[in-house]
Amino acid sequence: MENQKFIIDPAQSNIDWIGKKVTGAHNGTIAIKAGKIILNEGKVTGGNFIVDTTSINILDIADPDTNAQFLGHLISDDFFGTEQFQEANLVINTVTGNHISADLTIKGITHPIDFDAVISQTDDTLTAKAKLLVDRTKYGMKFRSGNFFLDLGDTLIYNDFELNVSITAKAE
Repeated sequence: MENQKFIIDPAQSNIDWIGKKVTGAHNGTIAIKAGKIILNEGKVTGGNFIVDTTSINILDIADPDTNAQFLGHLISDDFFGTEQFQEANLVINTVTGNHISADLTIKGITHPIDFDAVISQTDDTLTAKAKLLVDRTKYGMKFRSGNFFLDLGDTLIYNDFELNVSITAKAE
């Protein structure tokens, strides 16, 4: 059987992020720009998706000025550096059952990442849900990391951030 390609529908796909620190957490969304998932005999064998880093937003800070200040920090070089790096991407390398090994590129830096996904297909529609834990320090985001700075106390930001990915794709 030949490969079947499913094109990700950005309007029906999303990523929710959570970043944690000693004193709490922040959360928001970031948009999937494009991508595809390849199936062979009903099993995922590859694919990729592109994330629009300029679309990052914060949902838990209601005050417009505070929200804008925090957003400015997230898009700065301390974190995503969106002026220079407007996209991040994930390329699926291998799939074993529901376990996916992929390469994640953020800020032009690529590292392997492993995660589990729940994937289902109905006729010409494929859906996938996954939770990824990303160590931000591997991608040059060292701001207030305990690995790089001492005596941060309650200003410490944990290295891992969480991405909850939900994808809907249509058969090509």
